[in-house]
Amino acid sequence: MMDVTLRQLAAYAAVARAESFTAAAAELHLSQSSLSRAVADLERTLGMRLLERDTRNVRLTPAGAEALRIADQILSAHRAGLAQLGRYVSGERGTVALSTLPSVAAVLLPPVISAFRARRPQMTVRLLDGLERPVLQRVVDGDADFAVSTVARRTAGIRLRPLVRDRFDAVLPEHHPLAERSEVSWEDLGREPFLAVGADSSVRRMTDAAFAQAGLSADPAAEASSVATVGGLVAAGLGVSAMPALVHPLVAPGKLVRRPLVDPVVERRLHVVLPARRALPPGARRFLEQLEEFRGAGLRPGCGHGLPDGVFWEEGEAS
Repeated sequence: MMDVTLRQLAAYAAVARAESFTAAAAELHLSQSSLSRAVADLERTLGMRLLERDTRNVRLTPAGAEALRIADQILSAHRAGLAQLGRYVSGERGTVALSTLPSVAAVLLPPVISAFRARRPQMTVRLLDGLERPVLQRVVDGDADFAVSTVARRTAGIRLRPLVRDRFDAVLPEHHPLAERSEVSWEDLGREPFLAVGADSSVRRMTDAAFAQAGLSADPAAEASSVATVGGLVAAGLGVSAMPALVHPLVAPGKLVRRPLVDPVVERRLHVVLPARRALPPGARRFLEQLEEFRGAGLRPGCGHGLPDGVFWEEGEAS
């Protein structure tokens, strides 16, 4: 393998283009002796003469012309690679892998992603949406840079930063008797055929806990893994349900009635989930700065929270 350095190639290319050691030395801010030594070392390594020299002129040999073409390609690729690396280090280029719940991916994050991409069009955001457990595991395993999720219990290897909370509402068919009320109790909801989200969902875990807190055991009349499917069943008049406010834009818009649930009031808390012992890539840090900008604007008095009804930005630091 030839031991050719970028310094030698740059020195040779400058001399070859200028056809002068004096002009090339001035361009590179080198002494002529250093420049001559670099070109001589390159010729010795290649085992061929690249330049014909006399006291007045420098001319390329046929091998020298080919060497100049290849040297320019190598130097250009080197500059381009360093530029790409610089953009990555500054968070201007690369991929952000974000693990999250479907409702967060579809409702909370789109305006953040839009603003982030407007500032950094060479960044790609890869959303890995799913249920809470695999969402968190992707952060632990390193498959995602960070997550936005509920957290049922603290998991080793993660840190939490409060982000938003959303209130649970009763989700009712149009013209349902409970829709005439300004708010609905879990006890009242439990007397109706209840349509539940699948047992692995964080929404199901919280509705089961709320019914238990109200002293009820609500056996679902039907259940489905997708909140959109449950919403369709409610809209068809097959029963009632309970969902957090961030989910509502995904569920049969215009065909359902929502009322705040009380006794107890139940709120779901969503966190930014960070790896505890792994540094974030530059692009991920820039994305979180963009998300924090949205949160900060929402928390300022008089600015509005920029979120659906029943969803609120949280204050607090990572723990």
